[in-house]
Amino acid sequence: MANTSSAKKAVRVMARKTEINKTRRSSVRTTLRGVEEAIASGDQAAAKAALAIAEPALMRAVGKGVFHKNTGARKISRLSKRVKAMSA
Repeated sequence: MANTSSAKKAVRVMARKTEINKTRRSSVRTTLRGVEEAIASGDQAAAKAALAIAEPALMRAVGKGVFHKNTGARKISRLSKRVKAMSA
């Protein structure tokens, strides 16, 4: 348990940021799930539209520190590759 007032404040700040990051992470996962579902249904137009929404959402989360930069790039790259492969 935190003893000093600054440590107690740090605990409060961490709890607040954890809650915010949890919400952001959940939101991004929801948008990514939309892309996955569009790919699974075989609808390329819907997949492209969902990817256009998911990409900035994921990069915004990267900018906020929710995901690592390489993780965001990897996820976008793999999803883009799968959407592109649908036309072939």
